[in-house]
Amino acid sequence: MRAVPVATIPWITRFTALPLLLGLPLAAPDPARASVEAPLCAAAPPVADIEVRRTTLAGVPAILRVPKRVSRPPIVLWHGFGPPASEAAMMAALPLDEVPAVKVYLGLPMFGERALPGGMKELTRRQGQDVGLQVFKPVVVGAGDELPRVAHALEEQGCLRPRDAIGLVGFSAGGAAALYAMSRHALAVNTAVLINPSTGLTASVQAFEQATGRTYAWSPASRELAQQTDAVDHVEQIAGGMPPPALLFLQGADDSVIDSHALADLDERLQPLYRDHAQRLRFARLSGVSHQWASDPQGLASVRQAVATWFISH
Repeated sequence: MRAVPVATIPWITRFTALPLLLGLPLAAPDPARASVEAPLCAAAPPVADIEVRRTTLAGVPAILRVPKRVSRPPIVLWHGFGPPASEAAMMAALPLDEVPAVKVYLGLPMFGERALPGGMKELTRRQGQDVGLQVFKPVVVGAGDELPRVAHALEEQGCLRPRDAIGLVGFSAGGAAALYAMSRHALAVNTAVLINPSTGLTASVQAFEQATGRTYAWSPASRELAQQTDAVDHVEQIAGGMPPPALLFLQGADDSVIDSHALADLDERLQPLYRDHAQRLRFARLSGVSHQWASDPQGLASVRQAVATWFISH
């Protein structure tokens, strides 16, 4: 098998780049401090423009970034497999302080505080056995399935009012999780930004095969998983609602990881469903931006501006 430089390996295979994948470890939540700071999403005190609060929501490690003025429902953000590859790294990349909402940075399953025993070795072993069923499913589908419980926890903490629609941001694997969660229609989403997203298992397998030169062994179970997670097969559910969610897809023009054809196909399928709400759907290609946008000052600035502008406008 030919050697593949780590920098070119997509999120589903870059398990040996430990510093890029995990970022800085999060400190364990302080129960005593949490009890004093209730309600969790109360606006930052007058002496602070922003307050950062670490907690867990329905068992999911989370960092909340709370501005002094909160006038919009919370925005939930998922990192990818790197970089950014942790909730702390995602917050550093996208603080979104221009948006008057609580930002909720969630850790993906099998990462950070929920890393498997054996760490990177165990992830590598799972990848070698079946990247779809042993990596994509527990991480991407796992994140999407736990989002409704997270939203319920946000309601209990006074962060989200009943019947309010949340915002979503997802990068790469986190983008796949966001699309999957929206296709399940388990909670209302008003606005979402997908950054260099995988559009489902099929797109992720294509990236895996291109980067490694290996052919993925499809099985009935993995084909069923692809049917469940490939966004192009669930556009009616993703665009459900009146009005439909405001969706912004950001694709780096220099992204060599995710095949641009997958996003083009999704765009083609979504367009008719937004015929009466064209301003709420946009696919944008960012010049000079690669898959690892957070590692490049130009890419970071471009993505930050695009995400903040979209949420302010919608």
